[in-house]
Amino acid sequence: MERYKIIKEVGNGTFGSVWRALNKQTGEVVAIKKMKRKYYSWEECINLREVKSLRKMNHSNVVKLKEVIRENDILYFVFEYMDCNLYQLMKDRGTLFSETEVKNWCFQVFQGLEYMQQRGYFHRDLKPENLLVSKHIIKIADFGLAREISSSPPYTEYVSTRWYRAPEVLLQSPAYGSAVDMWAMGAIMAELLTLRPLFPGSSEADEIYKICSVIGSPTQIKWAEGLQLAKAINYQFPKLGGVPLSTLIPSVSKDAINLITLLCSWDPRKRPTASEVLRHPFFQTCYYVPPSLRPKAATIRTPPAGVRGSLEQKSAKRFSGGTLTTLKPPGALSSVKAHSNSNTGVHRKLEISQQEATKNINTLKNTSVKQPRQRPSVRNSTTTIHTGKAHGLPDTAEKLANMTIGPGKPARRTMPPPMRAGGLNGQSSLFLGRSQEIQTGRTYPRKVAG
Repeated sequence: MERYKIIKEVGNGTFGSVWRALNKQTGEVVAIKKMKRKYYSWEECINLREVKSLRKMNHSNVVKLKEVIRENDILYFVFEYMDCNLYQLMKDRGTLFSETEVKNWCFQVFQGLEYMQQRGYFHRDLKPENLLVSKHIIKIADFGLAREISSSPPYTEYVSTRWYRAPEVLLQSPAYGSAVDMWAMGAIMAELLTLRPLFPGSSEADEIYKICSVIGSPTQIKWAEGLQLAKAINYQFPKLGGVPLSTLIPSVSKDAINLITLLCSWDPRKRPTASEVLRHPFFQTCYYVPPSLRPKAATIRTPPAGVRGSLEQKSAKRFSGGTLTTLKPPGALSSVKAHSNSNTGVHRKLEISQQEATKNINTLKNTSVKQPRQRPSVRNSTTTIHTGKAHGLPDTAEKLANMTIGPGKPARRTMPPPMRAGGLNGQSSLFLGRSQEIQTGRTYPRKVAG
């Protein structure tokens, strides 16, 4: 750690803190995530889900893990530095984003998701706070909950922030898969277009009610498996017809409405994969520019309409989003250097090289990845893995059991009490995992519909 000069803290939470730092040797600005838990062996560090998944990925829309350092039993992740996240951009926004801006961001995210799915992973915690932005580039971050598609159920039911949680997870399905990421992206896409959450539930039961009030309650034809899941936990869906998305998301194209509708399908089998989304008409004008052909400081120009491909970087506007306010003095890391020569030793052998990434990708290509019919998940610290319910969380079954909302109850149209979609200790951060319950404090400039 003596190779890095700490600039300031940009985030702090339950599981760790994030610092903006400078590499003294190269002059590069990086983000250093310091974990609060102690790690007493190198095997324990490299077997972390976040490390294992990111070591296998090398994509321009997935945040780059540069180095893993274990020093005096403290674990540090060194990431490339990104200016801000999507939540910060939405929170500080006075006017709506253009559909072109939303299209470019979402296309990049779906490229990253396609890459992840091809390599056997799904994220499980997509939300605006975990989508990092620097100028016209957007990257997926926080892989603390990432899971192998081929892993075996059962999984815990608590994953992802509630507002972006897929209905099969809310209904405690013991197994699920990459379709939960597609649901989350549908909700995020709608939020980018309106600057308000699409399903701002204040509890698991209220979340399901909000979903029903927007897309209509599920039927035997729409999602027979979901009705069975509800029956298993003694939950009865409210009888709601939903509203046209075009009334909640006005002034956008029919293609945008169609894509969000597909992504937010009750039945996970009916949601498109990331590869299918990239071929949707909504992204018809998006294109791909190989990194080797990209000008370093120039803004990529818009190509002729109809040019297709697999977009990597494009945006109609450059953003100069700043970093988060310093919350603590950088002295919290000052003890590292003082003890760098102690007998505990220093491990710094995880610099992720291009060759290693390529080798891992080739290994995966030669492996037959078998996707289960049902889907997986867990909600915990970014550095610890538990197989049961998340500790200290309310039992969802108890909250949903015996709850019946009569057919005569109209869809609610008022905003629930102000809350945040998941920042740690009341704030969002660039790389930190979120707290186990949605924090208060997140407000939007317009009334929430549904």
